[in-house]
Amino acid sequence: MIIKKEKAEHYIWGGICDGWHYLKSDSLSIIREKMPPNTSEQKHRHNIAQQFFYVLEGSAVFHFNNEVFNINKGEGIHIPQGTDHFISNRTDQELEFIVISQPKSHGDRINLR
Repeated sequence: MIIKKEKAEHYIWGGICDGWHYLKSDSLSIIREKMPPNTSEQKHRHNIAQQFFYVLEGSAVFHFNNEVFNINKGEGIHIPQGTDHFISNRTDQELEFIVISQPKSHGDRINLR
């Protein structure tokens, strides 16, 4: 099946960020997300799911294992299961990325802070 952003299931997270489900199954989740300038998500972890983030547009800052990683367009980062992490967009431009979770991360999120 061909998946297009325009036909994918859309949702809002954090009140201002967008997400589109490209694949939504118990064993694998692929989501495209968009974060406006100067936004951040809450620090959290997934005890079961591992994740891979790939930046399509913009520049992301990932915080995990008490380290900070700047990830630019065309780059990705792996977040192992059980790792405290969060993503932020510290720029004045939109950030778009793909997040792949295996298995799905929904229902496996523990918010921290």
